[in-house]
Amino acid sequence: MGITSRMIPTVDASDRKREIEEKLKQEQETLSFIRENLEKSDQLTKGMVSILSSFESRLMQLENSIIPVHKQTENLQRLQENVDKTLSCMDHVISYYHVAKDTDRIIREGPTGRLDEYLACIAKIQKAVEYFQDNNPDSPELNTVKARFEKGKELLEAEFRSLLTRYSKPVPPILILDAISVDEELEVQEDVVLEHLPEAVLQDIICIAGWLVEYGRNQDFMNVYFQIRSNQLDRSIKGLKDHFRKNSANSGILYSPAVQTKRKDTPTKKAPKRPVYIPGYDHDSRVKHLSDAVTEKHGAAAGKDDVLDIEIDSYIHCISAFVKLAQSEYALLAEIIPEHHQKKTFDSLIQEALDNLMLEGDNIVSAARRAIMRHDYSAVLTIFPILRHLKMNKAEFDSTLQGTAASTKNKLPTLITSMETIGAKALEEFADSIKNDPDKEYNMPKDGTVHELTSNAILFLQQLLDFHETAGAMLASQETSSSAISYTSEFNKRLLSTYICKVLGNLQLNLLSKSKVYEDSALSAIFLHNNYNYTLKSLEKSELIQLVTVTQKKAEGSYRELIEQQIQMYQRSWLKVTEHLTDRNMPVFQPGTKLKDKERQVIKDKFKGFNDGLEELCKIQKGWAIPDKEQRDFIRQAQRRVVSDTYRAFLHRCANISFTKNPEKYHKYRPEEVEEMIGRLFDTSA
Repeated sequence: MGITSRMIPTVDASDRKREIEEKLKQEQETLSFIRENLEKSDQLTKGMVSILSSFESRLMQLENSIIPVHKQTENLQRLQENVDKTLSCMDHVISYYHVAKDTDRIIREGPTGRLDEYLACIAKIQKAVEYFQDNNPDSPELNTVKARFEKGKELLEAEFRSLLTRYSKPVPPILILDAISVDEELEVQEDVVLEHLPEAVLQDIICIAGWLVEYGRNQDFMNVYFQIRSNQLDRSIKGLKDHFRKNSANSGILYSPAVQTKRKDTPTKKAPKRPVYIPGYDHDSRVKHLSDAVTEKHGAAAGKDDVLDIEIDSYIHCISAFVKLAQSEYALLAEIIPEHHQKKTFDSLIQEALDNLMLEGDNIVSAARRAIMRHDYSAVLTIFPILRHLKMNKAEFDSTLQGTAASTKNKLPTLITSMETIGAKALEEFADSIKNDPDKEYNMPKDGTVHELTSNAILFLQQLLDFHETAGAMLASQETSSSAISYTSEFNKRLLSTYICKVLGNLQLNLLSKSKVYEDSALSAIFLHNNYNYTLKSLEKSELIQLVTVTQKKAEGSYRELIEQQIQMYQRSWLKVTEHLTDRNMPVFQPGTKLKDKERQVIKDKFKGFNDGLEELCKIQKGWAIPDKEQRDFIRQAQRRVVSDTYRAFLHRCANISFTKNPEKYHKYRPEEVEEMIGRLFDTSA
């Protein structure tokens, strides 16, 4: 037991030793392997080092050989590049010497039809000029290319002029009329575009103008532009004027055949010289119409009125056309002319047309002044529609001329002032002429009808009514009171009302004076009645009565009182007839009592006085005239009633009196016959 136990540890130690020895052997083998590998690695390292050393040596040799070659190559490349650049520069420089020759044909042939190519040639020439100026200013080539450049510029200027001249045409009158027309039925108006130049031509002109400004250093083309366009603007307006006269002369109406629209502020023709329409007057041949008076006074000259109307309408249309065309010209000019030259060029462009319009306006003022000197005040009315149109369009006119010279902008206001001054002078002198018209017996109507002065005055005032705002402002412009007063429309209306009342007052005073020319007071009364009644009916028929009542509230009542006074004055003429029928000197007698010779003679004288007076008055007054049928019937009826009633009463008193053996000798007329005789008064056809 004890031996066994001692033997077990021994076995374990030998096994342990054996394991250790085996591990040691393995480690030794591993160490030996590592040593062998290290030796191989050292050998390989030595081999690699040897290779690298050899490679390095070779690289150094290679580098020492290649670098000089590389540097030499770089130098050669640089030299090549320099040679290429030099050759290129030489070619470029040489090309400048050939520019004149290369561009000669194109420059000579001009830019027409090939503007882009031409401008490219000009650009080449311009670069050549710059080159020689910078590098060889003394060379003859510089003079050559400069001359070629100037030639090219001249041809561009010539092309600019040629294009403008060839394609600038007057705007057709019909197109202008459409441009200034307004259709009142359309809420939104369609603007008519005025195309002065074809689009392609316009673009060429814009291109040339841009080049001349930027490279040509030339502003002469602007003068060329405004001269050509100014001529076309003036021709357009003159063409419209000729067209207007021609068509108005044929038809009296000037509308575009293409667009039948209402024209903007189309001026109505001056009121024709005709009497105011008044019921009862218009068909009575004894009313002296103003047109008859004009014909008698001027003869064939009266036929010029229609021509004058056409001239007025033509001028008014030309004013509107000028504004529209000027606006269109500015829009065109803004595309072509540099901005800082636009206002000045536009100012020059419109001068000729504007001056012609202003000259024509001045001629109208001068004609009006001459008419005043001849006391032909109706002719002065020609300025009223023109003045109204000028003032209505002044704001647009001023806007169109904004930026132009003060002398240009002041032309229209100066013309307006001249027209207002001469118009106000005409109004005042007309009022004075009404007051001072001489009382000529040969000029008085034999039948007591309306005097020429009355019909003239009424016609003048009625025509004035068509331009009441213009006339009121015209009168206000001559006011010398405080400038602080604001001349409002209401103020102007009161001034015009005062003026009309002044004319009517002067007319009334003059008529009263003229009536004294008549020896027969009854005819004088009929004359005043006719004129007062004609005046009142004229005022009522037109809107004159509304203007009159602005300052004279009772004007209508005053005229009715005057008319009634003249009727009463006329009726007094019958007293010398009816006074024979009164009881004055009538004998007092008892029925059946025989009258004395003296008493019988008194009754005979009464009958005879009545008969003779009745016959005389009917004979005289039958040739008098009361053109107003209503008034004529009223006066007849009233007189017939008074005389008839008085005559019947007289016959009744004498019915049972035996004053003659031949009663039919004295009792010539029955009451019905008397009434019939009076009913034929104021009837020249009877």
